[in-house]
Amino acid sequence: MKMMITLLLVLLGISTSTLYAQEQIEDKKKIVAKNAKLTKVADGFTFTEGPAVHRNGDVYFTDQPNNKILRWSATRNEVSVFLEDAGRSNGMFFDRRGNLISCADLENQLWSIDDKGNAQVLIENYKGKLLNGPNDLWIAPNGGIYFTDPLYKRPYWSRSPEMQQNGEHLYYLAPDRLQFFRVDENMVKPNGLIGTPDGKKLYVADIGDNKTYVYDVEEDGYLKNRKLFCEMGSDGMTIDNRGNVYLTGKGVTVFNPKGEKIAHIPVPENWTANVVLGGTDRKTLFITAMGAVYTLNMKVRGVY
Repeated sequence: MKMMITLLLVLLGISTSTLYAQEQIEDKKKIVAKNAKLTKVADGFTFTEGPAVHRNGDVYFTDQPNNKILRWSATRNEVSVFLEDAGRSNGMFFDRRGNLISCADLENQLWSIDDKGNAQVLIENYKGKLLNGPNDLWIAPNGGIYFTDPLYKRPYWSRSPEMQQNGEHLYYLAPDRLQFFRVDENMVKPNGLIGTPDGKKLYVADIGDNKTYVYDVEEDGYLKNRKLFCEMGSDGMTIDNRGNVYLTGKGVTVFNPKGEKIAHIPVPENWTANVVLGGTDRKTLFITAMGAVYTLNMKVRGVY
């Protein structure tokens, strides 16, 4: 419907900014900075994804169809290319050593990329079969990696576009990088995920069932006590220092730790893919949305 309205406005010669200006930020708990406005940082991309915060506050993100990883400078507010031929990276997260861990779905792998752009393959199959296409990940405080493996058929893929595994599952790679196993086999299409900084809880969106779940994390990496967190799926996710969870799709929707909706941030794109809190003080909400990336100043701060 919104796309039809936008097209009608264009045909009538009316600026679409008029339409978008009518969409106000909903902020019940005052998590957005006073008088803050959504700012477009850069555009001209094809589909942006995977924002990850470097220790200095810079945000690395991907233009997946163009196979690039880009870097937004928190101090200069500029975007530059970090890596070409990036394995069609999707979700990303920095580990404690400063390596950028990436869901590189060109060949259905998990990569570790150092600060010079050198890539090492961490995972390329499960029990001898290719993964469907790693999509998003979170690294626990102990170094263990949780990642989702949905199937999105990719016409560019040189191999079979069909299901590689027996379903779309959630996986865990242990800190020793030797133990690799599934931790949830009961999802339709898992996608975005994020954990709490103490490593005790993990939030995972089942975008195929329009739900997000929360789990208790055990010391060995297994999950227990799966509970419905909210009746909404998500492409990407992040969390702030109050424990609020940010989901994406149509703009950014924020839920408190009880699963109650407390905010909605409209974004003038058809789809918001992912989100993270970056900047030197971690108070800049960085949003990847189709062909553009946006920022918004916040009162709350990120925890990664």
